[in-house]
Amino acid sequence: MTNAEVASAPPLNRRHERILEILRRDRMVEVGQLSEALGVSAVTIRTDLDALERRLLLRRIRGGAVSVQPARFERPIDLPSQSFAAEKERIGAMAARMVRDGETIILDAGTTALAMAMQLPADLRDVVVITSSLDIAIALENHPGATVMVTGGTLKKAGQAPGRSRSLISPFGGLLLAEINADCAYICCAGIDAQRGFTNANFEELEIKRAMLAAARRGVVLGDHAKIGHVAGARIAATDEVSALITDRDAAPADVQALEAAGLQVLLA
Repeated sequence: MTNAEVASAPPLNRRHERILEILRRDRMVEVGQLSEALGVSAVTIRTDLDALERRLLLRRIRGGAVSVQPARFERPIDLPSQSFAAEKERIGAMAARMVRDGETIILDAGTTALAMAMQLPADLRDVVVITSSLDIAIALENHPGATVMVTGGTLKKAGQAPGRSRSLISPFGGLLLAEINADCAYICCAGIDAQRGFTNANFEELEIKRAMLAAARRGVVLGDHAKIGHVAGARIAATDEVSALITDRDAAPADVQALEAAGLQVLLA
């Protein structure tokens, strides 16, 4: 379900509301626990949990579900409409699970990085997030465990095109990044190619992306399968200059093999 569909979905029924109440209280629920508490079958509960996950209100795990937000952290519902939205949600979720307490991370501007930010686990603590994206900064404003810093620079307006993010670019966008020693930078791109590396169509953003990678011990690229095999006009980095690529499971096996043969770790969400 896309975020537009989430926003226009019908009201929750009373059983769904009760499941979310229990989840907000306990942070994790089991199918058997809910079945007993609500007096319905386990099959009904599994169906309920699947429906609530499609509405981005919880995350399914084996035998139950976990909360995607604490009481004080309301997930925004206006993630921009975009191509491959489901794939970007999965990529963002996998990347979000990689973040650990106490880390300093850098988040690039882009819809996949925004999806990652919106799915950062609610129980993360002492995480510093440095970003060039105003959308990400606002989305994380009330995350209880995150300190958010923006890079500074010149505002690149989103314009009228759907899915365009409001980001900060040069001049002066790289000044803060030159003083940062981050654990990991999560970068978006327009093209992914085994020989030509990671590329971007927007030259204005190139300097910031390169500065982000230089400021972190590890670099992880977030990109859906449609970007693999495409080469845009400006190179961000070679395949051996980043630690991993997170893409979706619809990536062609031959493409994945070519990227791995070039020395890149490929993770499928």
